[in-house]
Amino acid sequence: MAEVVVVGGASEGGDLVARAIRDLIASRPDAVLGLATGSTPLPVYASLAVSLREDPLDVSRVRGFSLDEYVGLPEGHPESYRSVITRDVVELLGLAPDNVLVPNGDPGALQTAGEDYERAILAAGGVDLQILGIGRTGHLGFNEPGSSFASMTRVKTLTPETRRDNARFFDSPSDVPVHCITQGLGTILRARHLVLLACGEEKAEAVAAAVEGPLTAQRPGSIIALHPHVTVVVDEAAASRLDNLAYYRYAYANKPRWQGI
Repeated sequence: MAEVVVVGGASEGGDLVARAIRDLIASRPDAVLGLATGSTPLPVYASLAVSLREDPLDVSRVRGFSLDEYVGLPEGHPESYRSVITRDVVELLGLAPDNVLVPNGDPGALQTAGEDYERAILAAGGVDLQILGIGRTGHLGFNEPGSSFASMTRVKTLTPETRRDNARFFDSPSDVPVHCITQGLGTILRARHLVLLACGEEKAEAVAAAVEGPLTAQRPGSIIALHPHVTVVVDEAAASRLDNLAYYRYAYANKPRWQGI
């Protein structure tokens, strides 16, 4: 069962996860982080940046792997996930740029890009802590409903709904790429600790489906039931459809603090 932590808002959740990441780096200076993009993880990165400024910690050996990348955006495009990760994570936290990898979205490299990325993750020793958001359809990364639980990093076709959702970041909806390269659900499951964050009523149904089942490819988030160490950090609105909410509160309130999340 996933551990569910209900927080007062995105900032509180960001602080909680940032502390866990800091503790991980302190115990393993070459820790491997799985990095998500979008608005959901921004409070985590912001809180960690403040912590590192106020109480410096050597992050020069920390490594990172982005969940996904668009296919076909020109190098340096502000909405490529390479650019986003550079702005929101690498520069903010002071990580070594060469230590943070993003899938290769160059159309000329797609035949081997997925396998290359999988080899890089394995060569790094695997991901220690994977940050995840969840879409309204329950998708993780760009693994839309119907994705195989065994899937590895691969090229996917974005649904019209996902392209519409992401159009706000582009000048025109037609500018949103049709294809992406994303870590698969099987890739995500190999990480040693999954931390899924969600805020807002619009995520409540997806959170309930992920946490309380059933296990189905139609709800990719439900794969967390297959993982031994999952922390779900949600605000009150995102937690509002959880049937066992009272128990999750009770369990977390009575958890030994030294265990962290």
